Amino acid sequence: LYTTGSFNLFAHKTNVDVNNRFVVYDIKELGDQLKTLGMLVILDQIWNRVTSNRLLGKRTWIVIDEAHLLFSNPFSAAFLNSLWKRARKYGGICTGITQNVSDLLENPLASKMLSNSDYIMMLNQATPDRVKLGEILNISPTQLSFVTNSSAGQGLMFAGNSIIPFIDKFPADTKLYEMMTTK
Repeated sequence: LYTTGSFNLFAHKTNVDVNNRFVVYDIKELGDQLKTLGMLVILDQIWNRVTSNRLLGKRTWIVIDEAHLLFSNPFSAAFLNSLWKRARKYGGICTGITQNVSDLLENPLASKMLSNSDYIMMLNQATPDRVKLGEILNISPTQLSFVTNSSAGQGLMFAGNSIIPFIDKFPADTKLYEMMTTK
């Protein structure tokens, strides 16, 4: 079915140069029946790139936007958990980005990965998420105030064992701000 049948989408040579310095995989358009296979093919390709870059002495930065989507599937969640644990030893740097922290907090694997991360940046959080994150990451009520009804550019940064509150007021009347803003 997946090699010669109607789901043979991944059984062909790719038309994408996966040797580029910057490779982006987008699974948004994959249907539910192909999403699991697609995620596993992509994650396997990423792991192959990490291991081949290691042999070349290169670091690989893996950025996963909408990371909560990978935890909605048990196979990709398990693979991502393994990647998160192993990548650092192979010169890989994993970065997960999500606005749906509650989805991650409901998944035991994601919660474990979160508690074992060396760097976390938290912005404004909904009350239930904030409370759970406070428990998992051992955040004091005073520190949690930086992610309670906070303004844009305000939050908490975790680096190793340090928790650093920050307020970044980037000047809005600059060309740089104009290029970066999504407003």
